[in-house]
Amino acid sequence: MLLLHIVILAIVQGISEFLPVSSSGHIILLPHIAGWQDQGGNIDIAVHVGTLGAVLVYFWRDIWAILAGFSGGRRRERRAGRALGIYLLISLPPVLVAGGLLVTFAPDLFRSPLIVAWTMLVFGVLLWLADRIGMTVRRVEHMTVGSAVIIGVAQILALVPGTSRSGITMTAARFLGFERGEAARFSMLMSIPVIVAAGAVVARDLAKSGEPIITGDAGLAAAIAFVTALFSIAILMLMLKRVSFTPFVVYRLFLGIVLLVLYYGFDWSFGI
Repeated sequence: MLLLHIVILAIVQGISEFLPVSSSGHIILLPHIAGWQDQGGNIDIAVHVGTLGAVLVYFWRDIWAILAGFSGGRRRERRAGRALGIYLLISLPPVLVAGGLLVTFAPDLFRSPLIVAWTMLVFGVLLWLADRIGMTVRRVEHMTVGSAVIIGVAQILALVPGTSRSGITMTAARFLGFERGEAARFSMLMSIPVIVAAGAVVARDLAKSGEPIITGDAGLAAAIAFVTALFSIAILMLMLKRVSFTPFVVYRLFLGIVLLVLYYGFDWSFGI
């Protein structure tokens, strides 16, 4: 890939990874619209490592609390950290099982710009509905096993590009009455094991193929994705203290409608 392509790809991934707009949908659309070649597995790993680093840095207090909680002790803070870690683990198995089945039997099943267009619309409306009717009375400290399971099961839908992993988990959390910022906080903490698992699968495939994982381009992509993702997380958390999810819903609806107009109105199949 050209250097400019790598930079743009890393910026798009970094910005969209934790916003409820679907990073996978944007990454699928970008090569189709721009006519670029596939970025390759090592770049995929690099941008995910960058975004993983960003969420670890931003939520380092939560990460530390979880680690301290599992190290033992009965103090209230350690019990809270341990409980948060347990709820994150409870939310993980559904998407790991579903993702493993999808990668094994139908890895390219949903990789269509048309699917991205419809999921942008449908799950954008669902996010708006959850944000409209959901109460704002619960914080992460009020998480229960049942809530963690529901949010974890909802995460399975993010395997369809355009749904947005962060978007669907925030949607589920808002339906359950979690505050907007707290819904985003739990969603981003949930991303840590998911990103690690997805990166491990890609790294395994690269190792089997003999393709190098660590390259100069990959390092640059990781660094750019880290900076943009950190900035994106900070902006999102700041926004949710003052506004609703409506700006993201409007963006999703706009993009979905544009894609459908291009596909149906002008018979542009995006290479399908």
